[in-house]
Amino acid sequence: MRVRNDESIGRAVAFCVGAYTFLSLRGTANLWWIDVRPWPGAVLAPIALALLFHAVRPGWWGRAAAGIAGAIVVLNVVAFYRSPFSSAFPVPLSLFVLVLLALIWRAPRLRGPRLKGFAWIGTPVLLGGLFPLAHVLTYGMSDYARPADRIVVFGARCYADGKPSLTLEDRVRTACGLYRRGLAPKLLLSGGPGDGPVHETEAMRKFALAEGVPDHAIEIDRAGLDTMATVHNTGPGRLLAVSHFYHLPRIQLAYRSAGRTVYTVPAHEMRPVRGTRRFVAREIPAFWWYWLRHAVS
Repeated sequence: MRVRNDESIGRAVAFCVGAYTFLSLRGTANLWWIDVRPWPGAVLAPIALALLFHAVRPGWWGRAAAGIAGAIVVLNVVAFYRSPFSSAFPVPLSLFVLVLLALIWRAPRLRGPRLKGFAWIGTPVLLGGLFPLAHVLTYGMSDYARPADRIVVFGARCYADGKPSLTLEDRVRTACGLYRRGLAPKLLLSGGPGDGPVHETEAMRKFALAEGVPDHAIEIDRAGLDTMATVHNTGPGRLLAVSHFYHLPRIQLAYRSAGRTVYTVPAHEMRPVRGTRRFVAREIPAFWWYWLRHAVS
């Protein structure tokens, strides 16, 4: 089948998906867009190479690779709806990926060098922002609570007077609810210094005790200065991670880069958190930074 050379959008999408896949072959980061388990991740290598070649010289190979990937993604969609979870946005990331693969098959044809140049520049930039945002809306808003050995609570701001912020209260309250449901026997409260003399973990511990969690069930990580530090300080076993929805995709990526399996639970907000849009926007570069650290390490 002959493919016209003016299909710039489809070729740019093929390059983005192929490059992302190829760079992730060493680890499990590809599970973010296509889950090939129980087959080895190496099955993605020919797909990635075919998509990259399609970006340079479009042809049947790129469409075949997109078709094979699309078939796997359909299985991912089915698995998503069959898995135990609840979500405020019950749409899998796989549907977003299917749209991208469909663009490789048939994308709007552009006329003129300016539009073609814009497609090659604009498509990676647009996908670079939409991909983490899609994770936030799909994965981040899904609750995967299930039995575990430990519930990890990620810290947030503690004011100078020792009072936890609403964000911090939401996270600890959600974790305490999981504990009362009997999903785990331990809480790991992880955080850094507060605005004043009271450490984040001290405020978290006090709040958890007030929520009915006994002291013997509480573990403290005072060195949880950032997401990766908390991940490295987490003990062994099956984990539940609690944070706000916009933070959860990066938490999952960090645990995967450390070779750990974790199930995430978004914090139940008592009222909307101020600056949520800013926090979501911040996660876009943060997600790619964590992914790059994993892909090239």
